[in-house]
Formats: sequence, C-alpha cells, structure tokens
Amino acid sequence: MHTEYHKEYSRHLGRDMEFKVYGHGGKPVLVFPCQNGRFFDWEGFGMLDTLQDYLDAGRIQLFTADTIDAQTVSFREGDPYQRIRLHEAWYRYLTEELLPRIHEINGTGDALLSTGFSMGAYHAANVFFRRPDLFDSVIALSGIYDTQDMYGGYMDEVVYANDPCASLSGMPEDHPYISMFNARKIILCVGQGAWEEPLLAGTRRLDAVLKQKGIRAWVDYWGYDVSHDWPWWKKQIRYFLPFVVGQP
Repeated sequence: MHTEYHKEYSRHLGRDMEFKVYGHGGKPVLVFPCQNGRFFDWEGFGMLDTLQDYLDAGRIQLFTADTIDAQTVSFREGDPYQRIRLHEAWYRYLTEELLPRIHEINGTGDALLSTGFSMGAYHAANVFFRRPDLFDSVIALSGIYDTQDMYGGYMDEVVYANDPCASLSGMPEDHPYISMFNARKIILCVGQGAWEEPLLAGTRRLDAVLKQKGIRAWVDYWGYDVSHDWPWWKKQIRYFLPFVVGQP
C-alpha cells in the first residue's frame, strides 16, 4: 500500500503538524482520531486492514489528521475562552492549510468525505456542517455533537460556531446550507451497548435538530450488544462506506 508521512508548519497554529496518506488514489477521506488521538491511530488499531480492498482498488485515499485535543476539547481545567480559540485556529489549519494539501496530493478535485469515531465523530461532523462546500459526505460513529461537556456550559460566538446542535438549531430555514446538506450524504451511527450511553444521547440530540430543520440524514441506532470500541467501528465503517463510494 502506498503510504506517505508529512510534517509541515502551520501558520495558524505556529507549530509543525503531522499527517499521513494511505492509498494511491480515489475519493479523498479526511480521518479524525479518537479523543487525544494521533494521526497514526487508524494504522495502529488495524483500520487499514479493514479497508485494504478499498485502498488497493483506488476507491479511497485516507488522509489522517492530527489533533490538539489535549489543549482544547479535553483540557477541562483550562480557560474555555482560550481553549475554543485554539480549537478555532486548528479548524483554520484544517480548512485553509491541510485541505489544500489534500487536494494537491489527491488530484481528483473531488469533495471530501469526513469521518471519525467518538471525539473524532464530533470533529468530522463539525467540519462537515460548517463547510458543506468542501465536504460532500460524513460518516460519524459514536459521537457527541454539542459542546456542553467540552466547555462546561461556556458559550460564545466561537463555541457556537463549533457546536453543531446549537449552530444548526439557530440556522434560518432559508439558509443556503440547508439545501446543500440535503444534496450531501450524512451518516450518523451509534450503538446502545457498553460505554455508548452518552454518545447515544448525543446522537439523539443531533438527530432531533436535523429533523427539525428538514435536513435529511441516515441516523442508525445499532443494538444493545454494540459497544464503544474499535471492533464495532470497523464493522460500521464497512457497512456504511459502500453507500458513499460504492463497492471496492
């Protein structure tokens, strides 16, 4: 399998940021790790083996982003004002620095699929709902899609922009993004087993907001045996990916 490692300076963050590329071509997929995770986690947890036929066939090309979660969404003892502004700088890095590099490397010109599990699902959904002009699909598994727990109830305009439940709830019904969302593929999934209870509640909150706004999404609730863990995420990504990119 073709693999590339990149370490490049981010002007928005004032530091080097790392990412990896897996596969020789196909639809570009922006991958977010789980909470406090790293850009190499999908490789370490065997997700490349799960998707090897898609990668070998050139159906998808994975771009695994790094996070700064430990300084932002996870740093609950820190000042929320400073934390969310650092998170926003990371978002600017993603959309204004990493995405152009993805298109340069990928070369197809296709809009991106964003995906992730747990906190990665939040990140994937957040960038998708903020920029549906850049992403045409999202597969978010076992996520929470509001910032209540991340920032202890603190809210300002930057938190609002990064809170899908809040920002979508406040979106006017004639906002052009509504029709854009309905031309995209939105897939949310969560289990109802071990360690999924808060994620189940979070998914239901976003599901209700989407229905209220008339935004079509496939929100799938899996069984009581489905836990918050990699073996189930591997099964889920295999199940949902064909609906976005077809069979390998």
